[in-house]
Amino acid sequence: EVQLVESGGGLVQAGGSLRLSCAASGFTFGNYAIGWFRQAPGKEREGVACISNNDGETFYANSVKGRFTITTDVAKNTVYLQMNSLKPEDTAVYYCARRNLPLLGIILHQKDYYDWGQGTQVTVSS
Repeated sequence: EVQLVESGGGLVQAGGSLRLSCAASGFTFGNYAIGWFRQAPGKEREGVACISNNDGETFYANSVKGRFTITTDVAKNTVYLQMNSLKPEDTAVYYCARRNLPLLGIILHQKDYYDWGQGTQVTVSS
């Protein structure tokens, strides 16, 4: 059974940091990419970052470039999202999901992702 489980969310003040984890099981981790998405109340889900577990290639949404870093630990089948300089507008439920390789076209288009996790809440207070 394929599973993606997010963890690491919480409440943090603006300017603070959090590290999210996405633990994967049930598939050959290195053959896929993992993406992070987020959904704020009343808004559509948007792509945040993606990483290829094959070659480590990364992609970021413009809104998080320079503040967020996505990494992968193939030995642990886990992808991390390090979030620094957090802003209140980063408040959302964060989800991870997998997509097929190679990474072509619009990388953070959610229609290309599947096996979504249950999400983890990130709240940034001002």
